[in-house]
Amino acid sequence: MIRFFIVILCLALLPIVTVTAQRDDATVAAHWDFNDGSAKDSSKKGVDGNFAGKPQAVDGIAGKALKFNGKSDGIKLPDSADINSGGPYTDRTVAALFYCDDVGVKDRKQVIYEEGGRTRGLVIYVHGGKVYVGGWNRAEYNWNGAWPSADVKSKQWYHVGLVIRDAAGKVESKKFEMWLDGKRIAQEKGGQLHAHADDIGIGHTNQNAVYHDDAGGGSDIDWFGGLIDEVLVYGSAFDAADFAKLAQPLSVEPQAKFTTTWAHLKAQRTEN
Repeated sequence: MIRFFIVILCLALLPIVTVTAQRDDATVAAHWDFNDGSAKDSSKKGVDGNFAGKPQAVDGIAGKALKFNGKSDGIKLPDSADINSGGPYTDRTVAALFYCDDVGVKDRKQVIYEEGGRTRGLVIYVHGGKVYVGGWNRAEYNWNGAWPSADVKSKQWYHVGLVIRDAAGKVESKKFEMWLDGKRIAQEKGGQLHAHADDIGIGHTNQNAVYHDDAGGGSDIDWFGGLIDEVLVYGSAFDAADFAKLAQPLSVEPQAKFTTTWAHLKAQRTEN
């Protein structure tokens, strides 16, 4: 009995370890897997998109993907309290698989995903041989924005993500993150995201964004050329294990195994 109480006492004296925020499926805001060739939200949150142009359903790295022509193909998404019309959002993850036909295009940015406008928002895009993630909230508490980037190659699959982690209504260090192929490659200053009403888009800027060079004003601009797959938005901040799972299809060959692996991961998430 004495030994039992000693063990309990020792456990009580152990340092408290803070667990970082991670994927919480209760916070899913939207998930577009494109497996049926449409822009329907598979999370059943009802954020179903409409096509601009004619994106084509093709074999992707994880089931079906959509192919965008870089000129007029995109997806227009409705407002959502979980994404843009509610808030403030203290934790956020946006992630996608992408395959860009030409990362060196100079006459435009190639937008994978964007939400918000010139005052508040998030964006993921390719330009000048790099993929960028951006976030800003230029009212309320004046977060001017952050746009970390990483080198990418044409005609190669990547998994990219951005995270706002445990943010507040002030600019603080290490609140905005960039992830590429399952690894965190940047932590920058950031803060929470307040409601932002401008339209949401995949494959182009639907209505206004802010890029690293302060461009991005306008509607129906900066079309993406290539494939986009498995775009998701969550109201929780994913961790390394979460991103490792999302990026796992990149390390599996051949194509048939990509689909099998992704289906297995989806089943695991459903069971959990």
